[in-house]
Amino acid sequence: MLRVLGSTKRFCNGMTRRDALWAGGLFGLGLSDPLTSNLTAAEPVREKHFGRAKACILLFLYGSPSQLEFADMKPDAPVEIKGELNGIRSSLPGCDVCELLPYTAKVMHETTVLRSLTHKYPIHGVAYATTGVPEIDVPMELNPRDGRHWPYIGSVISYLEQHKRARKPVPDNIFLPWQMSSRRTGEVQRAGPYAAYLGAAYNPHFTEFVGEATAEITKKLGQTTQTFKEPYVGIRSDARFTLGDATTLPAEVTVDRLDGRKSLLQQIDDGRRLRDSGFDRHRDMAWSMIGNNQIRDALDIGREPLGLRESYGMTVFGQGALAARRLVEAGSRFVTVFWDEFGLAGSGWDTHAEHYPRMKNELMPGFDRGYSGLIADLKQRGMLDDTLVLVLSEHGRTPKLNKAWGGGRDHWSQAYTALLAGGGTARGRVVGKTDATGGTVLDGPVSPKDLLATVYHLLGYDLETVIRDKTNRPQAIIPGGSVATELLA
Repeated sequence: MLRVLGSTKRFCNGMTRRDALWAGGLFGLGLSDPLTSNLTAAEPVREKHFGRAKACILLFLYGSPSQLEFADMKPDAPVEIKGELNGIRSSLPGCDVCELLPYTAKVMHETTVLRSLTHKYPIHGVAYATTGVPEIDVPMELNPRDGRHWPYIGSVISYLEQHKRARKPVPDNIFLPWQMSSRRTGEVQRAGPYAAYLGAAYNPHFTEFVGEATAEITKKLGQTTQTFKEPYVGIRSDARFTLGDATTLPAEVTVDRLDGRKSLLQQIDDGRRLRDSGFDRHRDMAWSMIGNNQIRDALDIGREPLGLRESYGMTVFGQGALAARRLVEAGSRFVTVFWDEFGLAGSGWDTHAEHYPRMKNELMPGFDRGYSGLIADLKQRGMLDDTLVLVLSEHGRTPKLNKAWGGGRDHWSQAYTALLAGGGTARGRVVGKTDATGGTVLDGPVSPKDLLATVYHLLGYDLETVIRDKTNRPQAIIPGGSVATELLA
């Protein structure tokens, strides 16, 4: 497997690019500081796909779909492995997809299918899948404040963009439809999309979903059975996303009064500069978003024609994907649409039981419309070439069905599937191969760190770039990860 490991180019003073970036991280210098100011001039010739993507939309399916009912079907396997669903031909020759994905089948020629994702942690390690953390365990998974965590990819991108000192009307790290784990029972908050040692100022901007679900789903967890109105199955057309009160100016506060308050705060700051840069960034972002028509308009999916909205599926996932397209169109660099647990823990794509009923009635239809609608819309608008779309989960599911009611597949991380489209990735390619049961990678293994490294590369971030941890030590943005060149155009 070919890997892009970075440049060893030396500057005229004998310092390597790696040395300069490392020293910059060690002494707290940004990419535009004197020590590293000559990096741009001395930049080596890049591959055509480096920096090809202007933005990334991450579609994360929490709980993890089965690779065997996604895009790595095994029609010749025994029934206890292949299950009860059949494949259908897709627009990508040689890559059948599940029969529950008829719309996705039509856009597979725009997609690279990665069948050989693999790692050793079959737990709900969102943090492992989306950060540079070298290892994960259950206590970390259940505690976002565990000091061992590393920052979320969107937080790193926000940090790097902030250090370019470029002001943007729309934030670079937005997370839809709501804060992870906030819409299900239980007090435990799962880890993953947080800034860790970069500080809370670089956490994602979590939106809020305001709307009514139109379908009911009965869910089970242990001895608990409850019925919920499920937004991942259907929502009313007047549903919307907001950033809470961040983009709304109270009626009693005029723009003149707002400017007066800002002026007063500036005077206070002139006399006593705050030392907490994280607090300063929170305050600056708050000021920039209050009354900000651009971010409010970008989140206003009601501005789109009803027919286009319906092509994404009238679900919280589909409409979140539409909002993500509008946000990157407005200038956001990284947007996450997260398929979360809802109502009960152990929901989402975590199908230990009722695997087939949930795939048919709750999960696959919403994903099918959301993914296909996004790819087709980006293509029609001429945005797919420079927008990277990544469909990812924390692991896969067991090749062999368990004996639970409705069938079930348990956690499995030895082999699973991801989808990539646009932004410099190949079009219509299958990468990697698994065995006859879909349980072991036979060719082209790719780790989650390799996949993240590929995203950074496509967005134009050198893998030798360093950030500083809470002890002020320089850390690579994705240690242990290498660019998976076989995914690239």
